[in-house]
Amino acid sequence: MKGLSEQRSNPQKAVIYARVSSTAQTKRGDGLGSQETRCREYARMKGYQAVQVFSDDMSGSLATRPGMVAMLQFLRKNRKDRLIVIIDDVSRLARGLEAHLQLRAAIADAGGLLQSPSIEFGEDSDSLLVENLLASVSQHQRQKNAEQTVNRMRGRVMNGYWCFQPPIGYKYERSSRFGKILVRNEPYAALIQEALEGFASGRFDSQAEVKRFLEAQPEFPKDLPNDEIRAQRITDILTRPVYAGMIEVPNWNVSIRKGHHEGLVSFTTYQRVQERLKEGGRAPSRKDVTKDFPLRGAILCACCENPLTAAWAKGSQRRYPYYFCFTKGCAHHRKSIARERIEGEFETLLSAMQPAPNLLGVISAMFRDAWDQRLAHGIELQKTLRSSLAKIDRQIESLLDRIVDASSASVVGAYEKRIGTLESEKLLMEENLSSVGKPVRTFEEMFEHALAFLSNPLKLWLSDRIEHKRTALKLIFSERLAYDLESGFRTPKISMPFKLLADYSGDKNRMAHPGRFELPTF
Repeated sequence: MKGLSEQRSNPQKAVIYARVSSTAQTKRGDGLGSQETRCREYARMKGYQAVQVFSDDMSGSLATRPGMVAMLQFLRKNRKDRLIVIIDDVSRLARGLEAHLQLRAAIADAGGLLQSPSIEFGEDSDSLLVENLLASVSQHQRQKNAEQTVNRMRGRVMNGYWCFQPPIGYKYERSSRFGKILVRNEPYAALIQEALEGFASGRFDSQAEVKRFLEAQPEFPKDLPNDEIRAQRITDILTRPVYAGMIEVPNWNVSIRKGHHEGLVSFTTYQRVQERLKEGGRAPSRKDVTKDFPLRGAILCACCENPLTAAWAKGSQRRYPYYFCFTKGCAHHRKSIARERIEGEFETLLSAMQPAPNLLGVISAMFRDAWDQRLAHGIELQKTLRSSLAKIDRQIESLLDRIVDASSASVVGAYEKRIGTLESEKLLMEENLSSVGKPVRTFEEMFEHALAFLSNPLKLWLSDRIEHKRTALKLIFSERLAYDLESGFRTPKISMPFKLLADYSGDKNRMAHPGRFELPTF
């Protein structure tokens, strides 16, 4: 009776350790609370006093578990009390034999004694065998669950469904028929679409320009503290086929295939982006092109043919903007050109490129004729595409038969690589076949902005946005302009549309000779 009363007046102290595998489990269920309740019930049955509860919402080694680290520190601090450590089950300590032995040894070294309502821990051979077997079974269950999860995810991917974290520009929406499926997430989807189409068309010359375009959008999420975007994120956006409505997981041997979600761009656009990435070799665009000096880097010194730079010069009363050549040895080295002068002459140059109104009507009629011819050509193109698709299917079947008969791993790998290439070509043809002869917009919608730009190229240049000014330079001129300090702009090399307009509106047109066109003979 005396021993029982002493035990009640001075009960054995214990701590409780609970763990779930992820933070999401703490939100979806009450795993930690259920473990704590069961451990407290065990403590009351044994007559223990539970003085502290420690928990973790992650797996991993000792160093990665803050709850376990805090518990071991508490055990060392109260080593004289020889605290009991109560866990709900062996799997809550660890789901791997090696990690289980490591954590068990750490608890013993800190002065704790491990107990559980599910198993009797002991130091004899039989108890250790049962404990190790349970830890091994827990490890097997964890590995088996991981394998089953991967297999289910791979099967869903093979059926054309994205089953990973939604990429930026998309979000998950539950469908009664397909389960979770990717849908556009605005405004990010529209911005990524513009970035991809701009890079494919040449509007953005490099990944750096795509990066600066997205960084200039206030609503686009930044992943660096200085409101910048990591270069790797730009690369991911440009190289992910998911943005073209496709699914591909090379690590699981899942080749590219049509997905069930809507692409932000066409597969043709995606292929063009990949081609431009492989081309490489383009000089990175300048970071110092600002609204103050939109012509910086686009104008060459006529003397040394190096780009003009620009800067603000400090005067006695205020600062003045100048362009100048900074090339040593050039006759015009550091000779400044007032910004008002060079940009004023540039605007005069653009104004002279404006075609006559009647000529613009002729060009519009030519575009309309070409549009109608393109639509009529669509029927013949459909026949050609169907024939090409059938040919690709026969090639794929032939390669699959060869794989079955092949015994060399290198030969099989070469066949599989060729099949992957053919599958990509097939997807591209199928997309073209579904869209040929079916324009997404009317003629007026497609050419309204183009004709407006051709009729008055100066209007785009006078925009307040620096990207519009840079776009005007790319669309109007095929090469950088040369500027001479005394004579002004040299004759520019303009792009094909403006060259055609200049040829039609020039004074070089003459009537054909009434005689024959052959050269005269003796």
